[in-house]
Amino acid sequence: MQDPAHHGVVVEPSVPGSPAIEVRDLHKTYKLGEIQVHALRGISLAVEAGEFVAIMGMSGSGKSTFMNLIGCLDRPTRGTYCLDGRDISRVSKRDRSRIRNQKIGFVFQGFNLLPRTSALENAELPLLYAGVGRKQRIERASEVLRAVGLAGRERHHPSQLSGGQQQRVAIARALINNPSILLADEPTGNLDSRTSIEIMEIFQRLNQERRLTILLVTHEEDIARYAHRMVMFRDGRVQRDTPVADRSLAARILPTLGAADVEAAEEENHEGA
Repeated sequence: MQDPAHHGVVVEPSVPGSPAIEVRDLHKTYKLGEIQVHALRGISLAVEAGEFVAIMGMSGSGKSTFMNLIGCLDRPTRGTYCLDGRDISRVSKRDRSRIRNQKIGFVFQGFNLLPRTSALENAELPLLYAGVGRKQRIERASEVLRAVGLAGRERHHPSQLSGGQQQRVAIARALINNPSILLADEPTGNLDSRTSIEIMEIFQRLNQERRLTILLVTHEEDIARYAHRMVMFRDGRVQRDTPVADRSLAARILPTLGAADVEAAEEENHEGA
């Protein structure tokens, strides 16, 4: 299948019935001089297409290493990683780059926007690197900015946007290539409580409407409760993997806020209410 956003690059089809992400006995060891650091120690888990999964754990638990492997930024030392049913554990650096561009969008805590360019130009950047024509870049960037609630702010520079709006631009940029998987690393870490819920509303809506598979790294359990499932890492292993009971629903919480207390609103507006 070929997507015009990928500018002639052929996207390999998924294997029917396979999880979006499946890892088996995944290990990652780094060498620091003569010292070996075991960042991952046999991770096995599967994420179905359309799931929203929160990855939690203390610093050094292995969650960032895991996300780097899932995002094709690195290769495992041992074990297998299947993406849409295809084993990509040992593919070349060039092929990992191709897979990233075709299938994976990234959202980071620090936004990573170019300060002297507009929201539109920041959002279209992956298409510019891919050689997509100007007209198509503008159309697609305008579309994804609308999807994250930034219609009318296309020409604003980051310094003219709030932190939440900057994160929306970063989400739009992550969506520009129509990824099937979104990886979000502490996306609310620099945001206040209300803005964090607004970002969770976008993620939940994208997950529901587009069946976008989302992996979210967070230290905050209240943010993790917007996911379908929580996976707790400790010392490079999965300590706990459980569904979220009484899942928080951002679309219910936001209208109640105003001057109301955020924590009280979250308690009263979960999925079971």
